[in-house]
Amino acid sequence: MNTDNANAQMRKGILEFCILLVLAHKDMYASDIINQLKEVKLIVVEGTLYPLLTRQKNSGLLSYRWEESNQGPPRKYYTITELGRQFLNEVDNSWNELITSVNSLRSARITAAQNISNA
Repeated sequence: MNTDNANAQMRKGILEFCILLVLAHKDMYASDIINQLKEVKLIVVEGTLYPLLTRQKNSGLLSYRWEESNQGPPRKYYTITELGRQFLNEVDNSWNELITSVNSLRSARITAAQNISNA
């Protein structure tokens, strides 16, 4: 079985959450968001990011504004909205519950493996 597909699916599932986490710190344009995600090894390309940003904007979680740039055309800066912050808090709570559940299962697996090796 190929673990690459499972890893890719897990990453896709949390990208919207991660985008909100990134924008909770400061407004950014798409290239900055991509760079932030790459720094933490959540590689994403523009073709993946823009549909997610559009979906979050259409849901009211994000807004954007245009700013002039010294390095070329104006840039679209994304901002998390108040609704986005509320949503982020709810998803963050769910994430913490999920981590606790998964870690509990992982601990049980490790304990079972240790018991087998000690038998």
